[in-house]
Amino acid sequence: MTTTLEAPEQLDSTIGTSHADSPVFTSFNLSEPLKQRLTAAGFVTPTPVQAGAIPPALEGRDILATASTGTGKTLSFLVPILERLDATSVPSTRGKRSPARALILLPTRELAMQVLENYWKLMPGAKHDAVLICGGLSENTQFDNLDRGPRLIVATPGRLEDFLRRRQIDLSNVQMFVLDEVDRMLDMGFLPAIRRIVTAVPRGRQTMCYSATLDANIQEIVRDYVKDPVRIEIGNTSKPSDRVELRAYTVMQDQKLGLLNQMLGEEKGSFLVFSRTKHGADRISKKLEKLGHWTNAIHGDRSQSQRSSALKGFASGKHRVLVATDVAARGIDISDIAHVVNFDLPNASEDFVHRIGRTGRAGAKGVATTFVMPQERHDARKLERELKIKFAWKEADKNLEKEERNKPVDLNSIVPSATTGRQVEALDALLALETRSWRGESDGQSGAPANNGRPAFRGRRKGPGAEGRSGGHRGGANSAHPGRNSSHPRSESGGSRSGRKNRGR
Repeated sequence: MTTTLEAPEQLDSTIGTSHADSPVFTSFNLSEPLKQRLTAAGFVTPTPVQAGAIPPALEGRDILATASTGTGKTLSFLVPILERLDATSVPSTRGKRSPARALILLPTRELAMQVLENYWKLMPGAKHDAVLICGGLSENTQFDNLDRGPRLIVATPGRLEDFLRRRQIDLSNVQMFVLDEVDRMLDMGFLPAIRRIVTAVPRGRQTMCYSATLDANIQEIVRDYVKDPVRIEIGNTSKPSDRVELRAYTVMQDQKLGLLNQMLGEEKGSFLVFSRTKHGADRISKKLEKLGHWTNAIHGDRSQSQRSSALKGFASGKHRVLVATDVAARGIDISDIAHVVNFDLPNASEDFVHRIGRTGRAGAKGVATTFVMPQERHDARKLERELKIKFAWKEADKNLEKEERNKPVDLNSIVPSATTGRQVEALDALLALETRSWRGESDGQSGAPANNGRPAFRGRRKGPGAEGRSGGHRGGANSAHPGRNSSHPRSESGGSRSGRKNRGR
């Protein structure tokens, strides 16, 4: 039988507190050392999802939770994990220890890194107590970290499945298993990898599943992984937060950059700008730099060091603007983003909700502005109906500077004669021409029109066609081979794989 907690008011009987006496972390049934570490790290009052999930998780119950982004999900599963690990074992600083006893699975390496950062806030001085398993980082380093016997593994599905297939990792002693952002992992094609990973962990484990949405398809899959779960629902996860002001500008394609430049000049705070394509993200970022703005871009084609640097620069305020694609933005967990700008309409209503969820977090107010071309107005109105929201509609200034795009190439000036010979410059110039994003280029599948150039809000996309999907492992067991780079290109890029293919443990 599933226990359902739908709102903070229903949490009272679970956590043993009243509205007059809001719960604090020290009121939970935690060890004194963990309470002290929580206080030292600045964690005093739990969010609703933390107040709802931590008490039953401490009792060993399975958790099935849906909550909007920015609600503190990470701590809601880290605290029970730490309490159980601390009660039964002590981390060592060197040498081999017992096999890993907790596993956290996430869709992207950025999210995995952020989970580890929170873990180390609560476990200072125990850097070898947890290990990160993901693509884009040295394989040999990950093997060395596994050799130290960490108690916690934080991983992305593609690389973890690859290590399992090559028998480089042992999950047979995992007692606590967390699946975070389940909906996004399924979107990214990781279901076959997840199924393989689940078979490698013990049946008697405790499982905690978190998802921004929980439609019938996800429920059917998750049902196989949880047993008599406590069902937690915090807020409305199918629409943007009420703390976010929703604006929409009707604007021509060649005036979008001018409108964004105007907003940056008139309004304060940081800007997270969404582009539908990787090429578009790079182009917007470079043109904003030429206009004098401190900016950077993040998308699936950038290296791990570039993505980490972009996130760090944005979080620290070094860069006021970060231009991102939908998939890359799943790794952005920054609480004080003032503005979200949909430079391009998203491909689905769920993507819109995820984008908007990057602002107005942790009780703060936010602004979300969507650029809508005249031919996209029908799609934007449909988005309003589906999500039961209302934009504050505005018309962009007709006198905004127009961006010069798709300028004709003078072939006579660049195509060499037979005597001078090279045609590379002409070819590069032709390849550099960009098709208008609304006419088809989708992230990772350029030039493929969708819905006659207009994004269709028809729910979650299935199958290939999203960022970085072309060529490579899709998370399926039949699409990768032992000893080869099988990490998923949308969230993980391959690291060094030399030397240890036949390594036994």
